[in-house]
Amino acid sequence: MPMTNKFSLRQFKRKYGTHDMCLEAIKQLRFPDPYTCPKCNSEQKFYPVKGRTSYACNSCGHHIYPLAGTIFEKSTTPLDLWFFAMYLMVQTRSGISAKQLERMLGVTYKTAWRMFKQIRMLMAETGGGLLDGIVEIDETFVGGKGKNRAYEWKQEVEEKEKQILMGFIQREGKAYIKHIPNTGKYTLLRQVKENVSPTARVMTDEFMSYHGLTQMGYFHQSVKHKAREYARGDVHTQSIESFWGGLKRGIYGVYRVVSKKYLQAYADEYAWRYNYRLHQGGMFELLLNQVAEVKALKAEKLV
Repeated sequence: MPMTNKFSLRQFKRKYGTHDMCLEAIKQLRFPDPYTCPKCNSEQKFYPVKGRTSYACNSCGHHIYPLAGTIFEKSTTPLDLWFFAMYLMVQTRSGISAKQLERMLGVTYKTAWRMFKQIRMLMAETGGGLLDGIVEIDETFVGGKGKNRAYEWKQEVEEKEKQILMGFIQREGKAYIKHIPNTGKYTLLRQVKENVSPTARVMTDEFMSYHGLTQMGYFHQSVKHKAREYARGDVHTQSIESFWGGLKRGIYGVYRVVSKKYLQAYADEYAWRYNYRLHQGGMFELLLNQVAEVKALKAEKLV
């Protein structure tokens, strides 16, 4: 069930206001009491070790390290600042820049940028399954010169290259956003096959690259934007187009410029907030849970 209760800043500070409170929260996520000690093989309570980020077994003194293998492992930044950065990312609709985080936390810009980079790893979609039902599909261009942000921009022709995002939205459901190299037929159809169930009802615009969907077994319907047809009953792509509007306002208004290398990470951030939009006050806890779920992050040392 969606969580509709709001999670105010006052509530956040009461629950996660200090480094020790945040460390305890991570410990309970990864090693909840009582926890079976790997050394003495008995269920024990583990107590925090003063001045360290470890906990010791009540029986044999064996240490466990809740931050090991997480985005916090090599960071020298206090956990309450990390948690506040995560709180800001889920509470804002259009995101927050690293420059703004630098000012708010009193850290260097380099540290703020790396913190956001690591947090976005938790927002990456992994193993979400194929979208089904009514699925809207569209692609958009991001970046380039301001004067080339209209439809006349041509791939590999204009001086300033744009990047391409392909979006899938299941109505009343989830969104997947993929950074793709081109808008060729085989690229788009392969992405559809990898992300959309064959039983889905697929809706696109009239772009020719989608014409092969019927031959692939999909029930495909489209609207003709060039003929000023934007909806025909329930046949439209307004959900994904609305998503593009929010994403672009955020990128151009908040982040200003996003490099090709990290565009997928930024797309994951916007898709994550969209996918958990109905949870409102529970969004922070959902993101925090990812710290325990995502085991193999390669955390960078933060200054």
